[in-house]
Amino acid sequence: MNALAESVKQRLLNASRLVGQVKVEPRLDIVGRVERFGDNVASVRGLPEARLGELLMFERSNIDEPVMGIVLTLDPDLIGCAMLGDANGVEAGNVVRGTGSVASVPVGETLLGRLVNALGVPLDGGPAIEATNFEPVERPAPAIVDRDFVNTPLNTGLVVIDAMLPLGRGQRELIIGDRETGKTAIAIDTIINQRDSGVICIYCAVGQKTSSVTQVIDAVERFGARQRCIFLYAAADQPPGIQWLAPYAACTMAEYFSQRGGDALLIIDDLSKHAVIYRQLSLLLRNPPGREAYPGDIFYIHSRLLERAAKLAPECGGGSLTALPIASTEEGNLSGYIPTNLISIADGQIVLEPRLFHEGQKPAVDVGRSVSRVGGKTQSPVIRTLAERLRLEYAQFLELEIFTRFGGMVDERTQRVIEHGRRIRAVLTQAQYEPLSLAHQAALLLAIEQGLLDHLPLDKLHELRANLGAWLAERAGEHVRTTNETGELSEGARAAFILAITETVERLMPSSAS
Repeated sequence: MNALAESVKQRLLNASRLVGQVKVEPRLDIVGRVERFGDNVASVRGLPEARLGELLMFERSNIDEPVMGIVLTLDPDLIGCAMLGDANGVEAGNVVRGTGSVASVPVGETLLGRLVNALGVPLDGGPAIEATNFEPVERPAPAIVDRDFVNTPLNTGLVVIDAMLPLGRGQRELIIGDRETGKTAIAIDTIINQRDSGVICIYCAVGQKTSSVTQVIDAVERFGARQRCIFLYAAADQPPGIQWLAPYAACTMAEYFSQRGGDALLIIDDLSKHAVIYRQLSLLLRNPPGREAYPGDIFYIHSRLLERAAKLAPECGGGSLTALPIASTEEGNLSGYIPTNLISIADGQIVLEPRLFHEGQKPAVDVGRSVSRVGGKTQSPVIRTLAERLRLEYAQFLELEIFTRFGGMVDERTQRVIEHGRRIRAVLTQAQYEPLSLAHQAALLLAIEQGLLDHLPLDKLHELRANLGAWLAERAGEHVRTTNETGELSEGARAAFILAITETVERLMPSSAS
């Protein structure tokens, strides 16, 4: 018996490479058998003490090294499991042993700058992660009494979001739209903008192409601070169990920092694929299908994940975990099953419109259908003051622009509103990988508020944006630093910004060139 125990322990030690660095002990007295197996999903009989999320060790025919699986469903007679590794050799009748351990991942500063899978195993070719702390991937969300008000801004560097759809640390904001409309681009720019903010960023890619994830990492390395980010990747060709586990593992890694008083940003790209993966697992486990063949608990699957994002009360450390989940729609249909579920869970949504994207307005945010339910409570004072009437003015412009497309006559006042609105739209258009500082955004919004751009040709606005940063640093460098640090616009800074913008506009006017 001792020889058998040592043999099982050794094989389980080898298999522990599949569950990160967590060492699990065999339960020799608790043995079950595979009832049926197929498509990386197994039904097991004979483990009455198994619990949800527990790791099971599956013997494999003609292969000495076992494979680990995770319990997903508990029925009176059968247990449904998803494989977490190579399932070759797993057949009906094979022995299954309980471990008594739940899936856990390494957490802590040693993960910063690394690319790992859903079990914390490095994928970047670097050394093994020497972590001392391990946390379960599934854990309850903070209680209401442990939460605080969301009142600290999380600036994205994107004018259209920071001015009209402000985000707060501890908020859950959904980024939703059709394929190829720039959803991931918004997430990347938000990560890049945190390079000097102290926020730790965790990017979780579920079912994405390797080339897409590589582009994200390269962009963050070139323009942001990779050493303050964790990248978690569950490839489309990995077992469904790994892909299903990935968002929960990423959330656990992010919670390590928020529970110690820090600020973390979690981006999940994307939850639509995650829902499809769970539907696949559920159908293979013969769970009853519901609407669109999704299981009835699909809402709970995502709510128990996103509700872990919170601003913690001071007595709990005062940290925050902000979640920016991404979801895809079909033909802009926000009333689909998964989109409506996620919208109801989140604190607002940023809706991207394909028409705007193809017209060259990027980020292609549909301001009319987007909302942040936290709103101005988290805005920096300078942005809140300057953007107070921006959304209303932009909405009026969009309505008038539609009217003028019919070729109707417009009076001088209406024409001024239209020209002013076109400048607003030009300011809201922003190149990728170029998030703006708080002071830079304040200067652009101040130019809109004062009407300083109304007579500048639209084709010159791009040149103004390119030169404005240098002009502000040269003419009002001290005010730029103060505005970025305090989030407020003093009278001196207002005057200096107006002067810098006015001089820049004068230099770009056609009359001055002649």
